[in-house]
Amino acid sequence: MKTIPKQTGRTDLTDIALGDVLPFIDWSGFFLAWRLTGGYKGIGEALHCAACREGWLRSFGEAQREKASEALKLYADAQEALRNFREEKSIRIQASLLLLPSRSEGDNIVVKYEAEQYCLPMLRQQSPSSDGYCYCLADFVDTQDDYVGFFACSVQGAEQMAAEAEAEDNSYRAILIKTLADRLAEACAEYLHYHVRKHYWGYAPDEEANIDAIHKAKYQGIRPAVGYPSLPDQSLIFELDKFIDYKRAGIRLTENGAMYPNASVSGMYFAHPQARYFAVGRIDAQQLEDYARRRERTPDEMRKWLVPNID
Repeated sequence: MKTIPKQTGRTDLTDIALGDVLPFIDWSGFFLAWRLTGGYKGIGEALHCAACREGWLRSFGEAQREKASEALKLYADAQEALRNFREEKSIRIQASLLLLPSRSEGDNIVVKYEAEQYCLPMLRQQSPSSDGYCYCLADFVDTQDDYVGFFACSVQGAEQMAAEAEAEDNSYRAILIKTLADRLAEACAEYLHYHVRKHYWGYAPDEEANIDAIHKAKYQGIRPAVGYPSLPDQSLIFELDKFIDYKRAGIRLTENGAMYPNASVSGMYFAHPQARYFAVGRIDAQQLEDYARRRERTPDEMRKWLVPNID
């Protein structure tokens, strides 16, 4: 059953509180950015006292203890940096979201915004998923009277702080700031999606804020990001800009469709109960030609945006 959003149109959030976003940080992604693989469950409690630290480190085997110690120091430095962000008000978290009337036409999603209609062509898998079906994001939108959402969020101020650290030859602090900003942008995307499900769209009003479940995407709906496996055509970001208007979320688009600041995330919302993430994967010349026609581009123009997907 389709749910009509409680709040349609645009919502701009110009100054999201850092404290609201922090619980949504996926620290495993932070450690992975520093090439520290493995789980570090309970690392927050290890900072409470020296005995807590020693007990936590002893929970690891001797072979893993050195990496765990490195992760603990990194986590402590990250917590200090986050405290500084808050006390000095040196970063600003912004976001924009839109919930708009839509419908599907084949593998296209047609979106209505301010009396205009925008056609967003999607790509379909050519190799079936594990359930034997070849998915396309348009499958998760009804042929009439449905809705889709769009979002963009960014972390402002981190680029300047990182540049200042680099100017002082403090590359460690520069990288720490950048990786934290990236995690905060992703955390903001999770925070925003949670409130879309529960409040703005309201199709899951009783959902609990279970952070572990959220990080495992154990909720109804998806939020595929532009340029990622389900939505691999980065050039679509210029089409989305016509109604998202990225500058309202503090984001500037480069000629290659990249977002600045780098700590930015943008994508679409789908509420369909069967919506799932998938990878479009490889496409052949026939689908490239069909997609280029629907995008009103030449195959050569689209090929440069879809190099990883071209057979």
